[in-house]
Amino acid sequence: MTGLSLTLRNARLPGSDERVDVTVTDGVIRQIGYQGRTAPGQESVDLGERWLIPGLWDNHVHFSQWAQTARRLDLSATASATEAAGLVRERAGETLTGETLVGFGFRDGLWPDVPGRAVLDAASGDLPVVLVSGDLHSCWLNSAALAAHGFPDHPTGLLREDDAFAVVNALGTVPDTVMDGWVDTAARAAAARGVVGIVEMEMAWNPGDWQRRIAAGTDTLRVETSVYSQHLEQAITLGLRSGAVLARTGGLGVMGPFKVITDGSLNTRTAYCFDEYPGLAGQPGAHGLLTVPQDRLVGLMRRAAAGGIRPAVHAIGDRANALALDAFAEVGCAGSIEHAQLLRAEDVARFAALGVVASVQPEHALDDRDVADRYWAGRTGRAFVLKSLLDAGATLALGSDAPVAPLDPWVTIAAAVGRTRGGREAWQPGQAISRQAALAASARGRHGISIGDVADLVVCETDPFVASVADLRVMPVAATLIAGRFTHNTLQP
Repeated sequence: MTGLSLTLRNARLPGSDERVDVTVTDGVIRQIGYQGRTAPGQESVDLGERWLIPGLWDNHVHFSQWAQTARRLDLSATASATEAAGLVRERAGETLTGETLVGFGFRDGLWPDVPGRAVLDAASGDLPVVLVSGDLHSCWLNSAALAAHGFPDHPTGLLREDDAFAVVNALGTVPDTVMDGWVDTAARAAAARGVVGIVEMEMAWNPGDWQRRIAAGTDTLRVETSVYSQHLEQAITLGLRSGAVLARTGGLGVMGPFKVITDGSLNTRTAYCFDEYPGLAGQPGAHGLLTVPQDRLVGLMRRAAAGGIRPAVHAIGDRANALALDAFAEVGCAGSIEHAQLLRAEDVARFAALGVVASVQPEHALDDRDVADRYWAGRTGRAFVLKSLLDAGATLALGSDAPVAPLDPWVTIAAAVGRTRGGREAWQPGQAISRQAALAASARGRHGISIGDVADLVVCETDPFVASVADLRVMPVAATLIAGRFTHNTLQP
């Protein structure tokens, strides 16, 4: 690659109207400022006074599930089990014999009626139906699907946590060639929104899947691949330490974290909390679910850290977060807590003290605000506390948890900055963060570009430092580059 050079002319940097030229050689920014004439052999692209920012990352995605979402029945707007069953009835006639009707996106936390197998059976007959909740922590099945997935005697058809994960994983068992085609399409769409990299959190052998995909030509994203407990020993045996480049990926694929899920979710009322959920006092699971005992969590994290793989611990409830932080303190390693939705005040400062990244998804605050107001009543002042974490010195890493929220960094940034969407009053606005902080948390700590940076870049039509929250959410992206190579480009030649 020696000598390959590109000059991006007439760029504006966020917060400034000054025009600069940015020269990239061998994938690295070598010069920022007016260059004058283009050197022989140097490519030049005029940005037309658009804004140039660092490339954006989504630090928590389930990419195969995101790629499948467009092919599933959309249940995100349903307000009751009856309404969801009605959509199933409408779609059932269009589903071929031998197929499973799959829906996605229902959130039953505030429904007036209860999901049950009988209501689905009445809508679908013998056609297998699997409806996946918007938070991925529960699945609603009819009798035919329950039998097919090994739960013929389940009383309600509403599976939670590990049982639900097993069903979701089974739904993803399509031929590699089919799935890889869907993934490639989704990767190109992500690049068109300014995404240069993702952290893949699928429950699969992600290193192998992405080695195959990138080698076959899916080259529009950088990918950090996680592993779960069932693949931890395999990764350690192969020497896949966090940060190690995966073979056959041209540097685009890198080993990422070890993911472990310690509790459930708010919508499913399985997030593990110190306080009981309203209406569940004295019942089993009234505090939510601790899905990994503390001694096992510590053992798994210690094994991963010894193998050079940083832990990424899913914790949503305040009790789960406290235990996760305790585990990081005991093991003595750095890593991340994924979600960190509800925190005790005394735990906020521990993130920085322990070197634990808060990997958060701001759009979840807007999805969950109403259910939080009901089930975390009196505690929402310490839910999704982005500003408090920053003020305490913690590092934020923003993401979507797609398909739970859209894989779109501008939706994520707008939610972090405005704490609102759809014209509603901002929810807990004191926990909003600045545009600069939100951009840095989406761009691996940078909100501007510097000489010596790898040229992962995004060209925007609007200055992200002054755009309204509504405009941030739909930010037009003119181009995206990875190491100076266009992965999305609408600029005129």
